[in-house]
Amino acid sequence: MAGNDLGSLLGSLLGGSGNGQGGSSGGNILGALLGALAGGQGGGQAGGAGNPLGGLMDMLTKSGLADQAQSWIGTGQNEPVSGGQIAEALPNETLDKVAQQTGVTPQQAADQIARSLPQAVDKLTPSGQLPQGGSLEDIIRQQRV
Repeated sequence: MAGNDLGSLLGSLLGGSGNGQGGSSGGNILGALLGALAGGQGGGQAGGAGNPLGGLMDMLTKSGLADQAQSWIGTGQNEPVSGGQIAEALPNETLDKVAQQTGVTPQQAADQIARSLPQAVDKLTPSGQLPQGGSLEDIIRQQRV
């Protein structure tokens, strides 16, 4: 349930119109991902304090994607990432859970995450740094204002 709410918020942040192919589907896949990283109920195994975004960025950095992840946070051009890179960076059980929740294969989930994540992180970090404190839902709402 938290993943669905988060997906809706992310979809609206990404400019989703509910057509299933644009920002809305990107929001759903990212909502499922961040929900899975937060333990599904806003826990905190990968980010703490109800904000798994920092944990996700740490995972990507430790997987050799530091330059890409930093480009999304920074104010310059966003560097792309591939579905294969995402699949290598995320724990298999996380990617499997996201795929199951969104009705796609793990590879399709990784590909969708690779397409949506740079834009989402960019929009969530307009000042060029990760937001501190507050829940991810609160941070998304603040960026939509």
